[in-house]
Amino acid sequence: MKLLHLDSSVLGPHSVSRQVSAAIVDRLRQATPSLDIVYRDLTQTPLAHLSGSHLAAAQGAPAPAELGPDLAASAAVVDEFLAADIIVIGAPMYNFTIPSQLKAWIDRVLVAGKTFSYGANGPQGLAGGKRVIVAISRGGYYGPAALGEHLETYLRWVFGFIGITSPEFIFADGIQVGPDHREKAVAGALEAATSLRAA
Repeated sequence: MKLLHLDSSVLGPHSVSRQVSAAIVDRLRQATPSLDIVYRDLTQTPLAHLSGSHLAAAQGAPAPAELGPDLAASAAVVDEFLAADIIVIGAPMYNFTIPSQLKAWIDRVLVAGKTFSYGANGPQGLAGGKRVIVAISRGGYYGPAALGEHLETYLRWVFGFIGITSPEFIFADGIQVGPDHREKAVAGALEAATSLRAA
């Protein structure tokens, strides 16, 4: 069984989402010692944001030579995702949505013909059967119906679009409200991580 672990916080060791995503992976590793884990730090090795050249190449146009390494990175990211049975993502909220580094990864993973297709009945996800667990950290308090919440709702939609209809979320909310709130939020998220069902 393969697990893909992604982190997208720019805060390094000060990141709550990194702390919680690591606890999730530790929990799953303890439950399944044979788990094959691949780690990708989207801030240490960022993917380039999409450009017109990327989109043209995806449609079959000749790609400029300088785009070659980036297209190879795209192919590697998709293959890595498709090979994984479990995906664990550390996703902090930045300005009400996901970090741009995580968006760049999503732009490489949502590929027509690989993770979704369009048919007579509309879009169809091709990546179903994977387990996705997201460690979310947010400075304030949000629910999925909050007008300013474009992180959890976005990720639910994106993964649903490619066939992953029941992603799991662990929340650390209110971490910027004050030290006591932060401590309580982190403790609650870490406890939730240790209570996850086995892989």
